[in-house]
Amino acid sequence: MKTKFLFFALVCFSLNTFAQEQIAVERYTAHNKGKFFVSWGGNRDSYTKSDVNFRGKDYNFTVSDMKAHDKPKGYHIDYVNPANMTIPQTNFRMGYFINDHYSVSIGWDHMKYVMTQNQIANVTGDINLPADQAGSIYNGHYNNTPVDMSQGGAIEGGYDKGVTNPNGTAFLMYEHTDGLNYINTEVSRHDDISKLFSLPNTDKVQINLTEGLGAGLLYPKTNTTLLGMERHDDFHISGYGLSAKAGINFTFFKYFYLQGELKGGYINMQDIRTTTSNADKASQDFFFFERIIAVGGIFRI
Repeated sequence: MKTKFLFFALVCFSLNTFAQEQIAVERYTAHNKGKFFVSWGGNRDSYTKSDVNFRGKDYNFTVSDMKAHDKPKGYHIDYVNPANMTIPQTNFRMGYFINDHYSVSIGWDHMKYVMTQNQIANVTGDINLPADQAGSIYNGHYNNTPVDMSQGGAIEGGYDKGVTNPNGTAFLMYEHTDGLNYINTEVSRHDDISKLFSLPNTDKVQINLTEGLGAGLLYPKTNTTLLGMERHDDFHISGYGLSAKAGINFTFFKYFYLQGELKGGYINMQDIRTTTSNADKASQDFFFFERIIAVGGIFRI
């Protein structure tokens, strides 16, 4: 009788231990395969100098080593205000885990690119506008000629509609501020490093590293005033981009996360619309560096 009792107790103890082990293995955060995720955040951006070519029926010139910067809004309610949340520099991403370590996603990096107005840049090329056009004051042959990008009263953002430039005709105001839209697909790897921090329960707090590669299209709304001509100011597919990223992810209570990323890449735009004339184009290529903070959710359907 004692032998039967001891055998029964041993079986119960083994089953209980096995069940506890199974529960530990089957935490929600133990596996990613089949999960969806979505995130929203903000960014800051840096850009390398760029040679920008402007061409049309009566002009073809290049501004060498153009400097540019982003246009941050700082801490602002617009990041979460549904009516205005696309105005700041923002990032949206949604994706799916094809296995525990790899995901595929699509996203929209809404950056802003602003030519620094107070700079001297070398200009090479020719401008031969008809004499009755305001921009004809800049006619001539340029051969690595230093030009003040602020001449003629050019200011960042330009002048509002109906407001006349009090200083005459600006040489150039050039921005992708609504924005430098990088619409891309990414493949990313994710690794749980919670054990390095001795976190006992990843369903409460989990730490992951993520790295990824991306590619996509540039769909900017370019705001430019070129030689006094009316701007195009509409969305247009202008080129392509390539990118790589690395980040750290903090997941809380299984479903919510905070993620920081560093992303760098290359942008090439050979078909930028500048004025209302289809003959007027600009082209440029440059490298960018993006710092992103995003909040998101991860779930199964």
